[in-house]
Amino acid sequence: MAMAFKMAATGMWVTDECKTSFMEMKWKKVHRFIVFKIDEASRLVIVDKVGGPGEGYDELAASLPTDDCRYAVFDFDFVTTDNCKKSKIFFIAWSPSASRIREKMLYATSKEGLRRALEGIHYDMQATDPTEMGMDVIKDRAK
Repeated sequence: MAMAFKMAATGMWVTDECKTSFMEMKWKKVHRFIVFKIDEASRLVIVDKVGGPGEGYDELAASLPTDDCRYAVFDFDFVTTDNCKKSKIFFIAWSPSASRIREKMLYATSKEGLRRALEGIHYDMQATDPTEMGMDVIKDRAK
């Protein structure tokens, strides 16, 4: 398996699949969202779930576990007050309060490395429960 980018702080590697899936979402619009997870055994950040173009925010929220950390990117399409179609990409660090402390620390220290590997993200969000990353929060940030 080819490696794309090593995150120095934690020694984790971001796989090429992560970058390729992100570029497909960004340029080809074949994905609406991507959920990433850290595989501690192999020390890799891997793609956990990919949402197709017909899926939306509700499917993204449903795919995040209630007791496990994840990273996600979400491609949010909207129309401005000037009637212009726009798209903004959100990076979400999901760290629910029910997850283990060790896991929270691992994800917190690995976040910036993954964030740098995925070029073209517009907004960062940190969420510990669904209300912190709700659609109303996303719409408000995208203005």
